[in-house]
Amino acid sequence: MTTKVIVPQLGESVVEATVGAWQKQVGDAVAVGDVLVELQTDKVDVEVGAETAGVLASIERPTGADVVIGDVLAVIAPAGMPDAVPAPQPVVPQPIPPEKAAPAATPVARRMAGQVGLDVRQVPGSGPAGRVTKQDVQTYLAQQPPEAGPPVMPAPAGAAPLPATAAADPRGELRERMSRRRRTIARRLVEAQQTAAMLTTFNEIDMSAVMALRQRRQADFTTRHGVKLGFMSFFVKASVGALKAFPRLNAEIQGDDMVLKQYYDIGVAVGAEEGLVVPVLRDADRLSFAEIERRIKAMSQKAQAGTLTLEELRGGTFTITNGGIFGSMLSTPILNPPQVGILGLHKIQERPVVVDGAVVARPVMYVALSYDHRIVDGREAVLFLVRLKTLIEEPETLLLEG
Repeated sequence: MTTKVIVPQLGESVVEATVGAWQKQVGDAVAVGDVLVELQTDKVDVEVGAETAGVLASIERPTGADVVIGDVLAVIAPAGMPDAVPAPQPVVPQPIPPEKAAPAATPVARRMAGQVGLDVRQVPGSGPAGRVTKQDVQTYLAQQPPEAGPPVMPAPAGAAPLPATAAADPRGELRERMSRRRRTIARRLVEAQQTAAMLTTFNEIDMSAVMALRQRRQADFTTRHGVKLGFMSFFVKASVGALKAFPRLNAEIQGDDMVLKQYYDIGVAVGAEEGLVVPVLRDADRLSFAEIERRIKAMSQKAQAGTLTLEELRGGTFTITNGGIFGSMLSTPILNPPQVGILGLHKIQERPVVVDGAVVARPVMYVALSYDHRIVDGREAVLFLVRLKTLIEEPETLLLEG
């Protein structure tokens, strides 16, 4: 008896997915638990495994197809059934020696390689432990002679045909379909600008006190907690203190109602290979500095590895994004709906400032607060940043915020 492989439950509020790279092809033997295919959702990639052993008899949804919960992805037949006999396969050009194991690769790198018929084993990896990244695949393809192109393998069974690339320009072009997550990011950013009355206000913060405190306490903090004391924990704590003073920035709009949240789930934007993700620090007001730093480090590692769960990305009442780690001096962050506030951090730069009538050099950071003017007035937004500035410039006051 054949077994249908269907699209499983994908998580809260996620009902659609895009079929990613098939790990098994028609005719391949399948064991219970073998990963058959990756599904790309709005938030994370989901691996679909085999629940029965046998042979992959057919692929019903090719790579790139959009599917919903309950759709049939493939059919597994018991080994030996006529339906399970694979069709003759074309000869693979330039075969790879069987003893060469496939290197670890990120989901994006595997998907990109599959789209152009490239065997990922031919790509040198630059990531941790030789992991192949998206950039590695792009670099490898760019280095191939234009007249021959990269060594290719036949397109996987069930794979969607690749769109034609423009051949008219001798400099070359590479057409890459946006992943479902990238499409979702694009759609949500446009929605945020179209549905919210978004404004941004700015301030500057003297980081001298925090930097001095970190220098004094770093060694002891690292020894005691096994993680470094970074800047983000100070800004998470200060944001919670400012949100308590100005609760409309910790709210959302539902119809004609304002829903004021009495809990503080702070999203921390993390740059991942496939796009920005915002894992959430639950009940951030109850976390110590060490707990915040440990969770941020763990979330960042998961984001880079593509292993964040839907639960870790769900919800959030306010977001912090740090463009300063990439060198940004000033920017206007875009709201993360349905949130009505987002704090943007930037690069710390020494600037001349006047202190007690004298011009001195101080490490200064520009901060930006984008907010939904429908429920947050300009006065509240400005005073929010003033409160944040006070808490960072006088970090001992953070103890008084709990």
